[in-house]
Amino acid sequence: MSAADAQPTLPQPEWAPAAPKRPRRSVWPWIVTAVIVAALAVAAWFAAEWIARTVVENTIRNEVVTNLALPADQPVDVVVEGAVLPQLIAGSLDDVTISSEDVPLDAASGDVTVRIEGLPIRGTLEADAATATLRLDQAQLRDLMSTVDGFPAESLALAAPDVTIATELKVLGAGFPVGVSLTPSAAEGDIVLTPSGLQLAGAQISAADLKDRFGRIADAVLRPWTVCIAQYIPAGVVLDSVAVEGDHLVADLDIDGGIVADPALQQNGTCA
Repeated sequence: MSAADAQPTLPQPEWAPAAPKRPRRSVWPWIVTAVIVAALAVAAWFAAEWIARTVVENTIRNEVVTNLALPADQPVDVVVEGAVLPQLIAGSLDDVTISSEDVPLDAASGDVTVRIEGLPIRGTLEADAATATLRLDQAQLRDLMSTVDGFPAESLALAAPDVTIATELKVLGAGFPVGVSLTPSAAEGDIVLTPSGLQLAGAQISAADLKDRFGRIADAVLRPWTVCIAQYIPAGVVLDSVAVEGDHLVADLDIDGGIVADPALQQNGTCA
């Protein structure tokens, strides 16, 4: 027996395959998925926002046309500032502007812009604040002034900061041309045109001199002209100020916040 044969035989170890390593999951698919979901959520928000804005602005437009008895084809622009959805959830619209050109005002027409802050859509239906601006060009102002007895509306012109008219004073059959500059103002809700400058036959003249020359006849051009506009606008709207700006007479008006829900304030006012 050889030495090699004398060595004890050791058992061979059993071979077992190594346990497979867990595949490492990449974080990138999760990040990409999150980004996609977020992007879809934002897109859905903007889609909902667009729909909400469209519905709200169209609803306001239709209500204005209906409640003010405007022609069905009257163009009315409505702008709601800021995101609409959060405002709907809160229950009021923060800042709404409504505007329209050539709005019929019975005898005349004008361009109207209304701004409303805190317009409620539920709960207490009273706006926080509301104002309006009425703009009349020369032709529109002539139409309005033609409703005033004795006013020479056909000669009216705008020359900022005044309104001007041309008339004449007659003495013993002779006519003397007089030009009058009228400064507009607001008084107790009326438009008042007060003489502030005079011309006799093209030459400047004071009110006192005109009175000396023509006596009581001069009163016809020295008088202020008052225009009541309450009958043309809702009772909840009151004239605050008026001025000639460029080629328009611009009237600023205050609006009672309760006009949103009070039918009495929505009806046209009356003149004393």
